[in-house]
Amino acid sequence: MARSLIIEADGGSRGNPGVAGYGALVRDAQDRSLLAERAAPLGKASNNVAEYQGLIAGLRAAQQIDAGAEISVRMDSRLVIEQMAGRWKIKHEDMRRLAGEAQEIVRELRAAGGGVVEWTWIPRAQNKAADKLSNDGMDGKRVERDLWRDAADPAPATTDESRPAPPTRTVAARLILLRHGVTDFTQGGRLDGRGGADPSLNEAGLDQADRAAKALAELISGPATVVTSSLTRARQTGAAAARALGVEPVVDQDWDEQAFGVWDGLSYAEIGERYPGDPARMRSEDDFRIEGGETHLELIERVNAARERAVARGGTVVVATHRLPILVVLQTLLGMSFAHAWLLAADPASITEIDVYADGFACIAFTNDTHHLR
Repeated sequence: MARSLIIEADGGSRGNPGVAGYGALVRDAQDRSLLAERAAPLGKASNNVAEYQGLIAGLRAAQQIDAGAEISVRMDSRLVIEQMAGRWKIKHEDMRRLAGEAQEIVRELRAAGGGVVEWTWIPRAQNKAADKLSNDGMDGKRVERDLWRDAADPAPATTDESRPAPPTRTVAARLILLRHGVTDFTQGGRLDGRGGADPSLNEAGLDQADRAAKALAELISGPATVVTSSLTRARQTGAAAARALGVEPVVDQDWDEQAFGVWDGLSYAEIGERYPGDPARMRSEDDFRIEGGETHLELIERVNAARERAVARGGTVVVATHRLPILVVLQTLLGMSFAHAWLLAADPASITEIDVYADGFACIAFTNDTHHLR
């Protein structure tokens, strides 16, 4: 008989949209024992976005516990419950994206032999535990407790007074990757790599940098470090973030964009005309070298060295960098090929967060967040 799990999830926003966070927990349906807890801040977001993020966190936790389990989701958000049950239409773009992410996890669960068996709305008074966790998230706290991992080797029975606190994974470093704002090169579809023309942000790019800086100030509570590449557009974007956070930026040239050599300043159409077949090779061959440029393997080596230095700083580290260095970090963590990494988006002035735990485990919290540009 399949195991049964209960997910209780919630999210909140102080301002709607405002400072947001989510919370979720998983219980064993048979004895109601607590198996996992999740909470995290979301920066500025709406209530509904936060509620969906809570649902997603709960589904992922349940998937880790037992991908073949039958799952009952209980939330006090009638909107999320009715939309996920297919009874209400999803009109908002953000809701469609998040619902799609949740539905994909459900499909994975069903493929593993389990699946969500019911979507249940409950009164807020019955969702207090998840509500408390979501308030922890709004307060800037991160919670990732996995009590179920000790189930195979339970501790000796103790009284409630002497029972040890549940294990909590500690985030050793919070790496926030910020892509620079647009330049005339960016908007013109021209390559601008290390060793090239080094364009500055244009008026639109400066505005994007300011908007991203405000989003980071809302997302980050407590001290932070700002690191930038040595290229002008990244230093300008990082400077805006540093001002918003009240710190001085540090330059690390290993976060520079890939060197494109003789292709620098050209559009992909021009490159295709002058160097037929080479753009496809550049996207798929790790050792392909543009004349005067870098191979992807060389880029990987220097960016991962920069990532390790950033993580070693500890705490929250904002890195103002470029599209391909961001893809390299995600590619490395996800174990993807270079060709597949090109499928990931990293838009100008987007924010990507990676949490690195004390045991070395890294979790990609979110990618390509551009809500602050809307």
